[in-house]
Amino acid sequence: MSAPETFTPEPLVVTESALRKVRNLIEEEANDDLKLRVFVTGGGCSGFQYGFTFDELAAEDDAVVEKDGVTVLVDVMSYPYLMGATVDYEEGLAGSKFVVQNPNADSTCGCGSSFSI
Repeated sequence: MSAPETFTPEPLVVTESALRKVRNLIEEEANDDLKLRVFVTGGGCSGFQYGFTFDELAAEDDAVVEKDGVTVLVDVMSYPYLMGATVDYEEGLAGSKFVVQNPNADSTCGCGSSFSI
């Protein structure tokens, strides 16, 4: 009988819509080294806000999610706030944007870009 496999949850779930958008943005920039960084900063109407940027390099202490050729990074300070969250990309009448559905948030603002714990 073999030992049970250990399961380490991903810090983020990244939807197919978000992966597709990141792939498109990387192709537009013609830079295969780009990685999507998702982070949390202080501010926003609810106390914390989400941020998204592209980096070419991962820091030594970044959490790394690799899926279907896309790399998503989360810095060590943002990690506790984003653990178990889902990153999605939505297009609608109000525009298009990356959004985070975060089970750790006690409340979010109306636009969904800031939250409180």
